[in-house]
Amino acid sequence: MQTRRYHHGDLRAALLTRAEQTLREKGPGALSLRELARDLGVSHAAPSRHFKDKQALLDALALAGFDRLDEALAASRTADEPFADRLGGLVRAYVDFALANAELLDLMYTVKHDPAASEALITAAQRLGAMAGELVAEGQRGGEVREGPVDDIAMPVFTTLHGFASFAVSGVLSAEEVESGLDAVIAYMVRGCAPR
Repeated sequence: MQTRRYHHGDLRAALLTRAEQTLREKGPGALSLRELARDLGVSHAAPSRHFKDKQALLDALALAGFDRLDEALAASRTADEPFADRLGGLVRAYVDFALANAELLDLMYTVKHDPAASEALITAAQRLGAMAGELVAEGQRGGEVREGPVDDIAMPVFTTLHGFASFAVSGVLSAEEVESGLDAVIAYMVRGCAPR
């Protein structure tokens, strides 16, 4: 019988990395702290130092996903561009993230609606809406976006974006349709935000 070591250089990070690989390959149902410990060559009790149960692992994975999405969206924005270009950059960054992380994005939106979701996870999920609202408010201040409550303008933008991304990752749209359709979707959103 092989003895499994308990100590690991950065077990928490290794567990999250391996959990995301399992999520991509087999889905959330296949995630097990015991299996992850076995894969990483540590004792079956070692993961409990970082995650009290599978739900805590899923929450941490979703939180890390929201952090990476925030980074991708923040990197897409430049302050001196017109609203249409800033919105286009945000839309492209979101769709790119969705295509590269389909299973993770699905988990992120599933876990955040769980009644037991942590405050940190709820806050992370709300940052995306805040970013869209900030973009709309900036556009209003520059006269590029119609007047009105920011949330009333940002919500249709975000739901259109998420719907398009969902179609893209589910295979409803081909890769060619995603590429050609993205410009049309961005133009649709810009028209929806335009001053009357």
